[in-house]
Amino acid sequence: MANIAFIGLGNMGGPMAANLVKAGHSVKGFDLSAEILKSVAASGVTPATSTAEAVADAETVVTMLPKGAHVLSVWGDLVSMVKAGTLLIDCSTIDVESARKAHQLAEGAGCLSLDAPVSGGTGGAAAATLTFMAGGAENAFAKGRPLLEAMGKKIVHCGGNGAGQAAKICNNMILGISMIGVCEAFALGEKLGLSHQALFDVASTSSGQCWSINTYCPVPGPVPTSPANNGYKPGFAAALMLKDLKLSQEAALAAGAATPLGAEAAQLFDLFDKQGHGGRDFSAIIEMLRG
Repeated sequence: MANIAFIGLGNMGGPMAANLVKAGHSVKGFDLSAEILKSVAASGVTPATSTAEAVADAETVVTMLPKGAHVLSVWGDLVSMVKAGTLLIDCSTIDVESARKAHQLAEGAGCLSLDAPVSGGTGGAAAATLTFMAGGAENAFAKGRPLLEAMGKKIVHCGGNGAGQAAKICNNMILGISMIGVCEAFALGEKLGLSHQALFDVASTSSGQCWSINTYCPVPGPVPTSPANNGYKPGFAAALMLKDLKLSQEAALAAGAATPLGAEAAQLFDLFDKQGHGGRDFSAIIEMLRG
């Protein structure tokens, strides 16, 4: 079993680190929040008082951080602390350019590296059913795969440095667009006198089916496990969807790609966030779309 350091133990990182412990690994964790550090100790993660303490003797370091700037700052310190050959895995969702710069930092220190963002939300993190989209060299992926499998059920090697982030950005742009389409359809159905169940029964089994309706239906009733049945308490917060959509538009601009629906989705979630709803589940945007 491996000695692992885990940096960033919030709503996603904490459960992911706990699942590594369940798989038999020794995990030292660090987070800027003392309260979070105290809470993860109950799951078997050993709290560290600093990044340096967490990574001492670590064979693998996993980071789960909010933004690309945070990843580059932490990795900039990490590469002076760890031994050559250490595997660095970043599971944050960040821009592709920052991910590639992080790989360069690792390579400069003789370390292996993966950008491996996740899909599946807090529920998937807790249940170890996340999807990992990994970018990096084949040997880094081979070394990291068993650890990713302890935290998820679908592990995909998407290509070279930054490919994991590229896949995540494209996937979540699809998700943001499809959720808006599903919400608009239910809002229209309400105006036309359709029950939620009737529309779900038709669309979930015909050409309208998609994850946003079949698994994460934005209205109460048809899918009991969806946030719509729990006051839109976030499985995936609207502010995080906005972050991902903004990343998609930055990438589209840099690559010269036309993404008009992605751009419109970003504008709508930006408006929803500015109305004070960023902390609610992203499916709650149906309330704004009802007008």
